[in-house]
Amino acid sequence: MLSSKRVEKIEIFFAEKNHTEMVDKIVKTDDEWKSVLTPEQFEVARGKGTEIAFTGKYHDCHQDGIYRCVCCGTDLFDSKTKFDSGTGWPSFWDVISPLNVMEKTDRSLFMVRTEVLCSRCHAHLGHVFDDGPEPTGLRYCMNSASLNFVSRNEL
Repeated sequence: MLSSKRVEKIEIFFAEKNHTEMVDKIVKTDDEWKSVLTPEQFEVARGKGTEIAFTGKYHDCHQDGIYRCVCCGTDLFDSKTKFDSGTGWPSFWDVISPLNVMEKTDRSLFMVRTEVLCSRCHAHLGHVFDDGPEPTGLRYCMNSASLNFVSRNEL
């Protein structure tokens, strides 16, 4: 018997190849995510948690490279757009490609913010604010637990 489950495709930009490709969206159960993520990564990326400021491994990282989704490996941010926002979380003034992230209104914690998610697997990455530096004026305030860094030398 054939499965009636249809795999949804999504267009994603690959920084290393400098082009877009159609790829499968990634959908897993919580148990499947728990088997491949640490408890902190699961709490933040799948449970929409937030790591404590100044504790994440990338808040003070100054290496040259690409930040990818911890869940699916999608390219999200280039270190060339990273800046010190003083908030204690890795902050970027732009994304690698608008194809790779999606934004959603977040009304939790008695405030209205814009949540940033990975387009491919819907991992919670953090929030975007309009108080960043030029040229975009944006501050993508991300959780280290939602990211994996790959040095430009390793690409």
